[in-house]
Amino acid sequence: MGPAVDRIETDNHPPAETGIVVIGGGIIGTSTALALTQRGVAVTLCEKGHIAGEQSSRNWGWVRKNGRDEREIPLIIESLRIWQGLNQTVGAETGFRVCGVVSIARTDADRARHEAWAEKSRLYQIGSRVVEGAELEALLPGATQKFRSALYNPTDGRAEPQMAAPAIAAAARREGASVVIGCAVRGLDMVGGRVAGVITEKGRIKCDGVVLAGGAWSRLFCGAYGVTLPQLKVLSSVVRTAPIEGLPDSSTNTGEFAFRKRLDGGYNIAGGGNHTVPIVPDTFRFFVKFLPALRAEWGQLHLSLNDRFMTEARTPKRWAMDEPSPFEATRVLDPTPDTARSERAVARVKALFPAAADMRIVQHWAGLIDVTPDAVPVISTVEEIPGLVIATGFSGHGFGIGPGAGRLAADHAVGGEPVVDPAPFRFSRFSDGTKIRVEAGF
Repeated sequence: MGPAVDRIETDNHPPAETGIVVIGGGIIGTSTALALTQRGVAVTLCEKGHIAGEQSSRNWGWVRKNGRDEREIPLIIESLRIWQGLNQTVGAETGFRVCGVVSIARTDADRARHEAWAEKSRLYQIGSRVVEGAELEALLPGATQKFRSALYNPTDGRAEPQMAAPAIAAAARREGASVVIGCAVRGLDMVGGRVAGVITEKGRIKCDGVVLAGGAWSRLFCGAYGVTLPQLKVLSSVVRTAPIEGLPDSSTNTGEFAFRKRLDGGYNIAGGGNHTVPIVPDTFRFFVKFLPALRAEWGQLHLSLNDRFMTEARTPKRWAMDEPSPFEATRVLDPTPDTARSERAVARVKALFPAAADMRIVQHWAGLIDVTPDAVPVISTVEEIPGLVIATGFSGHGFGIGPGAGRLAADHAVGGEPVVDPAPFRFSRFSDGTKIRVEAGF
């Protein structure tokens, strides 16, 4: 079972007409809805389950510039600007705090990569730098092991995934947006070759445009319209601990495990450096496109053949608009966590920090991350479907850049000046001959 998510007041039924329909109530969808309402645009957000029910409440809760793909840096700069004032903007607690982020170098090769990234990032003046010696020890008080160096950014932060998207959705609703949960969008209503509305399980909504922020479901939705979105899923398992004192305040990734302090004094901990990739039919369909990522991350990937193969093989790829869709059959993706890996991560934390000896696990959970071949999101209009904007494929980086990504999606939806250069996030990069480039993150 996933973590408990803050519940908010929502609308029972969608309106018959609106300006923009946002599909998906995660951090991207809610941020898009808020950005649109702030511009005076009529918005209806439809969520098939509940707000932040899937990966938006199951991620680590990091809000970092440190070690990102360079293509995402302008977007995370904008996002952090929004995060800094978000509690005040939404009138609620999102859990955002500046804490710093530390990425440990275990080898000379790690340090060389950190130094190269820090040098490249100076163009953006974001403050990441390599630290060592006493400065690094001060960031990891009580550690029984000394590390050679780390990539550190003191202005990076953290927030609470179970609080943030609900708080943003509630604020959008106060600004005039309709927020309807338990309302799956079955498909698009096309008139004259462009989007004129959507068909939901609760009826048709006439609209001027649609933003698809469906996370792991976006590939299936697009495929029903002959639009091939290359996207796979990666399983991420997390453990939550009871409150404990004496551990570092900075969010830290050692390579073997990662942790960050929670607002309640506990910690989120995850195994680092090894990602479980369920083998599904799309694994074979997109093998060539994902081959560069497979080569770059081979030592970090664990391929798994499990029940997801048959689940996805049996999922209908087309459905009638007047009958229940696959989105209604599974309201919330709730995969089984890899508890053994998470418990190994907790054991490593205890071995490194004696203060964690009495650390108690409160909950395990897992989520399915929507991943693209280059691990960079799609935030883009779609040439084949005028009126549709896709905001998906955030590849495990979506929570931190969510507010900025929502603003860029809103820019696309209303034809506004984009907040950052949208070219790196264009959907057409997967079909226009652009070489797929994968940057290793830290």
